[in-house]
Amino acid sequence: MSYANAQSKNVIWDWLTTVDHKKIGILYLAGGAFFFALGGLEAILMRIQLMFPEFTFVQAQTFNELLTMHGTTMIFLAAMPLLFGFMNFVIPLQIGARDVAFPFLNALGFWLFLFGGLLLNVSWFATGAPDAGWTAYVPLSSMSPGQGLDYYVLGLQVSGLGTLIAGINFLVTIINMRAPGMSMMRMPLFTWSSFVASMLILFAFPALTIGLLLLMLERLFGATYFAVDFGGNVIIWQHLFWIFGHPEVYILILPAFGIFSEVLATFSKKRLFGYSAMVFATLIIGFLGFMVWAHHMFTVGMGPVANAIFAVATMAIAVPTGIKIFNWLLTLWGGRIQFTTANLFALGFIPSFVMGGVTGVMLATSAANYQFHDTYFVVAHFHYVIIGGVVFGLFSGAFYWWPKMFGYRLNEMLGKWFFWLFLIGFHLTFFVQHFLGLIGMPRRVASYLGGQGLDEMNFISTIGAFLMTIAFILLLVNIFTSTKNRENVADPWDGRTLEWTTPTPVPEYNFAQTPLVRELDPFWHEKYEGDGKMKAAEPLGDIHMPNGTILPIIMAAGLTVASFGFIYHIHPLTISGLAITFGAMFVRSVKEDHGHHIPVEEIKRDLGGGKNG
Repeated sequence: MSYANAQSKNVIWDWLTTVDHKKIGILYLAGGAFFFALGGLEAILMRIQLMFPEFTFVQAQTFNELLTMHGTTMIFLAAMPLLFGFMNFVIPLQIGARDVAFPFLNALGFWLFLFGGLLLNVSWFATGAPDAGWTAYVPLSSMSPGQGLDYYVLGLQVSGLGTLIAGINFLVTIINMRAPGMSMMRMPLFTWSSFVASMLILFAFPALTIGLLLLMLERLFGATYFAVDFGGNVIIWQHLFWIFGHPEVYILILPAFGIFSEVLATFSKKRLFGYSAMVFATLIIGFLGFMVWAHHMFTVGMGPVANAIFAVATMAIAVPTGIKIFNWLLTLWGGRIQFTTANLFALGFIPSFVMGGVTGVMLATSAANYQFHDTYFVVAHFHYVIIGGVVFGLFSGAFYWWPKMFGYRLNEMLGKWFFWLFLIGFHLTFFVQHFLGLIGMPRRVASYLGGQGLDEMNFISTIGAFLMTIAFILLLVNIFTSTKNRENVADPWDGRTLEWTTPTPVPEYNFAQTPLVRELDPFWHEKYEGDGKMKAAEPLGDIHMPNGTILPIIMAAGLTVASFGFIYHIHPLTISGLAITFGAMFVRSVKEDHGHHIPVEEIKRDLGGGKNG
């Protein structure tokens, strides 16, 4: 394809066929935000149901479905894709690359995630949503009537395939495509933490894939892996699920740690304190996070020795996490701190996440875990870690990188209202749940009796959830009313890393010339210790870029059609869907696509065109 043809596509076709990492990042953000709103709606419906004792706002079956879909949606379809949105957009820019290593696979990963998510949610309109909890413990899931759990199995398989592809792509990109001079120990912390999270994806997701495959074979084809009557073992599912499930927490939290590291250093006007220690702490957290899955299973009867080993290993994670917390605090120490919305979320994260960490150590005590297990204490701990860590990181990253991604700055006053409402609502919702758990309220229940000391705290918890909802609406208002704030968008925060050296909007090729990195925080170094501009590692010339393609959508759509065939045992539909996918793979294999070159004259026009915001 020529450069002229590549530029002539209409807008919709361009987004459907794009392999540009920046556009795919924005697509991930849009898809993740849609599912985030959906998961939030499911949460607020559950909190309304629990607002009063013996309330009948929704039926028990509907509550079980809301519970299952809220957890599944927030983990698989919201938090992870939103992080992938930032990783896709930011990582190639931070390492001075023109794209990711495999642009086609990058697009395929996004469309698989989206189609998998939509497939899962079709269950609401078909035979009922899955109702066995987001962990889908067998035999509850293997024997659940209807097709709800089939949608869960196949929706997550399709979506999970996309995640695995994306993780491999980030690993190869970071290893192979760093700009000259950017050694591993000069990489920004966000790239480092995304690198470790991608390693966890590579090792953790196959366990989930195998578990879902066994569950699919059991539900659809009569296998007996988990059927105790036929020699099966229900604990196999728990091991497979948590070998994936516990690293998943770190797959989510490590990139958020990276965002906080970028934000705190930028808005303290200081180099990140203890960079090397932060890198090694990230690696150790990643390793230990993978090795402690069985602390979710203290009560299944593994025995005191196994429980003790996993308890000690779990508590050990507090050490590298503590190193990170102290390094963030010492980054702030003596800094010229700016209280922007992005930084407020980073500052609010530190005490919130520490609370989640402390309750994590309490849960890691296996003897105490017998009391906490399956109570609201676990719900409170989990949400303090995920919202206090991951969601705060997402909001911090959104306000930080928004100007670079969308070409305008979000309103700071509305942003600060959003932050305070969300922070207060978050603590109001989940702090009291610790005490609900300690006095014995079980998790996953659709109702409770009055007069047991649960009424007031459940009411307070729901009021907090309303505040968080109002805060989220305020964020949406901010997004749609701030579009005129287009001044100073190329480097609005006096950035330190390479993404802030690019014009806004970022051109298709990212960098007219690949930058030469001479120091950690290279842009800051060149601005304040060099001549103010990045050095180039290559002469100006034509730039080769990949062509867009519609094949990723066709492949994902084929797998979705095949999934419907599996769910309803319509074999011609299954064969047709698989034929579509394999046909598209065949076309991809035999069709020669050499991409296109952006001529140097066009690049010179961009450089002289005043696109620097």
